[in-house]
Amino acid sequence: MANSGYFMYFAFGSNLLKERLQLKNPSATFHCIGRLKDYVLNFGFQGARLDNRWQGGVATIEESVGNEVWGVVWKMSNDNLASLDKQEGVDIGMYRPLAVKVDTDEGEVLCRTYQMNDFFATLPSPQYKEVVCLGAQQNGLPLNYIKKLQAVETNSYSGPSILDDIKQAMK
Repeated sequence: MANSGYFMYFAFGSNLLKERLQLKNPSATFHCIGRLKDYVLNFGFQGARLDNRWQGGVATIEESVGNEVWGVVWKMSNDNLASLDKQEGVDIGMYRPLAVKVDTDEGEVLCRTYQMNDFFATLPSPQYKEVVCLGAQQNGLPLNYIKKLQAVETNSYSGPSILDDIKQAMK
């Protein structure tokens, strides 16, 4: 996947939002939007890990024939591969990297993405959902998919979260 010092990354959760991704991965630049066929988006925790910085479920993908997940293909420097893996919790076993073929207007693009290990479904926090929806809108994902994201039920958490750091970065 790495070519000429960069790799392509398919984001479908909070990393849809440029400001979120660039908090730890400043090399990320928008390449295009894309569709991952035969997967479905879900929200939850990894196994018994019930606490996280988002105060609720986070996004993952699961194989599901006939479904699709829309997201953003980011072009990133190989220098940010380790920081992206760390952000996704690869080092603690939360997510594992996957190589996937993403359909784009330019054809198929081979991308790195992440899938949660030991997935346990649970509702996302309103703050996490807001970041995902903002990223979907920011990058022009299809309107029907944005509406689907906006309809996701949340856990009604109302305290602090990573969204506070993101809003600060957006100023």
